[in-house]
Amino acid sequence: MSKILDAFLNENLEALRDQGLYNEIDAVEGANGPMIQVNGKQLINLSSNNYLGLATNEELKQVAKKAIDKYGVGAGAVRTINGTMDLHVLLEEKLAEFKGTESAISYQSGFNCNMAAISAVMDKNDAILSDQLNHASIIDGCRLSKAKIIAYNHSDMDDLRAKAKEAKESGLYNKIMVITDGVFSMDGDIAKLPEIVEIAKEFDLITYVDDAHGSGVTGKGKGTVKHFGLEKEIDFQIGTLSKAIGVVGGYVAGKKNLIDWLKVRSRPFLFSTAVTPGDVAAITRALQMIMDSTELHDKLWENGDYLKAGLKKLGFNIGASETPITPCIIGDEKLTQQFSKRLVEEGVYAKAIVFPTVPKGTGRVRNMPTAAHTKEMLDNALAIYEKVGRELGVI
Repeated sequence: MSKILDAFLNENLEALRDQGLYNEIDAVEGANGPMIQVNGKQLINLSSNNYLGLATNEELKQVAKKAIDKYGVGAGAVRTINGTMDLHVLLEEKLAEFKGTESAISYQSGFNCNMAAISAVMDKNDAILSDQLNHASIIDGCRLSKAKIIAYNHSDMDDLRAKAKEAKESGLYNKIMVITDGVFSMDGDIAKLPEIVEIAKEFDLITYVDDAHGSGVTGKGKGTVKHFGLEKEIDFQIGTLSKAIGVVGGYVAGKKNLIDWLKVRSRPFLFSTAVTPGDVAAITRALQMIMDSTELHDKLWENGDYLKAGLKKLGFNIGASETPITPCIIGDEKLTQQFSKRLVEEGVYAKAIVFPTVPKGTGRVRNMPTAAHTKEMLDNALAIYEKVGRELGVI
């Protein structure tokens, strides 16, 4: 290894460890369900984005197996050569139905969606109004586009309106886009989409919502745009297929001409092999299950409300979450890491979230209750939280 590279890596890794910012990655020994095994120990899992428990659903496993038997384990090529199977077409039709749009396109990940879609439409002659707490993939997608990035204060509609007005009246930009997460994953709050749409109409802004943590969770499962009844007002609906949907991949949903454009100009679609047949089949079935019944959605919210109430009663700072995402905000990074470590030792797998994922001084343990958790699991988790919280002086 280069001496310069070796010195750079060692120095900076050590600095991260000293600051409590180095994240140890654990291997889960088996399925990622409400209970997981790590280092031979059974733990209550509160770190998964598997909101509806579909990642381990038996019906979806059988659907995936049948698709593998018929289509093989891979698509074999990029979509524009011969990697588009009838399975992919059916999935995209189902995604459009699910999101209430004319059309949809699927990608290999939610991160790829933001890298693909933003840079395919926006360029150096444009501007993007971006919520300060938007996901890293949105930030990177904006950077890749080379558009002027104008950050507005988190969910501050006065700030958004002022900056939209200034950008519009400057005459400097051909197009202006406003981008927001639908549900903010670190705090669990929901974007003010009605107000954003109002401002977008006033200043002729393109609207873009990344609903990675809303699809399957809000709007009776249809997502945050559906929650507010704004399907016809949002230009881009983005989401992942790896969280509530339980598999892997991402999508963009919108008008047909938008999707047609992305199929010929978005680079991850053009230059990367399609999602595998087994995954596509499982996703399609999962979407239909969510559309057919709200049972899993309702159970998720019941469990989320139950855990929130329990943690709040114990005295933890759970922020202002409006969704099942339940942060326990500790503050100090080292204490947050210590808190998470002790939870694991006692039987709860809840990972520390620290800078750069959240601002310095706002370290937290983020809890993700799912539809698959039982009340007994949640009660056990709350008892452990109380023990560790009192031990470390958090409560």
